[in-house]
Amino acid sequence: MKRLSFLLSLTAAATLQAKKPEAAVAPPSPISAAMQGFVDKGELAGAVTLVWSGDKLAAHEAVGFQDLESKTPMAKDSLFWIASMTKPITAMAVMMLVEEGKLGLDDPVERHLPEFRGQMLLKEKTAEQTVLVKPTRAITIKDLLTHTSGLVGNSPLDADALDVLTLKEAVISYALSPLQFQPGSKWSYCNPGINTLGRLIEVASGDDYAKFMERRFFKPLKMKDTTFWPSSADVKKRLATSYKPGADGKGLEPTTVKYLTAPYSSKRRTPLAAGGLFSTAEDLLQLYRMVLNGGELDGKRYLKPETLKLMTQNHTGDLKAGFADGMGMGLGFQVVTTPTGVTGTLSAGTFGHGGAHGTQGWIDPVKKTIHILLIQRTGLKPTGDASPMRQAFHEAYAGMQK
Repeated sequence: MKRLSFLLSLTAAATLQAKKPEAAVAPPSPISAAMQGFVDKGELAGAVTLVWSGDKLAAHEAVGFQDLESKTPMAKDSLFWIASMTKPITAMAVMMLVEEGKLGLDDPVERHLPEFRGQMLLKEKTAEQTVLVKPTRAITIKDLLTHTSGLVGNSPLDADALDVLTLKEAVISYALSPLQFQPGSKWSYCNPGINTLGRLIEVASGDDYAKFMERRFFKPLKMKDTTFWPSSADVKKRLATSYKPGADGKGLEPTTVKYLTAPYSSKRRTPLAAGGLFSTAEDLLQLYRMVLNGGELDGKRYLKPETLKLMTQNHTGDLKAGFADGMGMGLGFQVVTTPTGVTGTLSAGTFGHGGAHGTQGWIDPVKKTIHILLIQRTGLKPTGDASPMRQAFHEAYAGMQK
């Protein structure tokens, strides 16, 4: 009898154990589900997304793969080439020196860089002749910040051998090239203009551009992974591989990052003010929190609130600017003037910048939110700034607020 009772109790226990529910698996958030959709369709290898709202982290997720061949999962701390997202950071460094009285927005560039004196304007070029004339005025630092300088659009620093020219030497080549249009007359995206700002930082501060950025931004903001020269270990273990559409129009195949050449940590490779930085979502959050907080973070002030307000206003009026509809140009930041399409869920006055391989960082000062999208993908249509991935990211977060 005792044996029978014992067997029955064992049977009951086994039945209860069999019926015990498994631990609930949290469903993917709308943001990660949206990004996973692009991974499943073979349009993205992977993505890291981050949203900061008010004073707290609203979302931080990684989906897909850091590298498709090795099947290395994407991680929240994966390292990305952020490319032209470097530009607003360079611009903030310039504005630090403006605050210190070492530079002025309306200063002619030639005041600080004599090689620009006497720069001419290309009026006409034919097979028979090239006609140069004197421009109506010299280019200013503000022209460089707003991409309205007229400087030549191609940079010798865009070549594969990036250790051929220093920043100083490259800027001399820009000065020797004629202007392509009258300063201030149009908006034309210009890497040489931002690289020239990097050289101005060197001349005005007496410090190397990269050292200035490290000393004034990266170290005090604890941006431990942000660098122009990632280590070999990081490149092998944490750097997200960049991809382009496959040759047959389907799938993805690896593509190069021209600003990444071995030895990866070699300081011979020029630190590009226009697009040389590598970073992570968490590092960028530190920077953007400082900006959203009016130039101060953790008790340290970097820029005055009025300086950041000036930087994030539209300074190009009705000139067509940016790579998405409804955009204007601030001082180093692109500015949403009319939310539409990809920016439809953001507020007017939202500002930020994208990068060549699809990375995005935007700050909505009305809703007090920061939006960071890190992907490594070329050939995005119609542009990286107006990509379906970016629109899906913004819309997924907006849907979470309803």
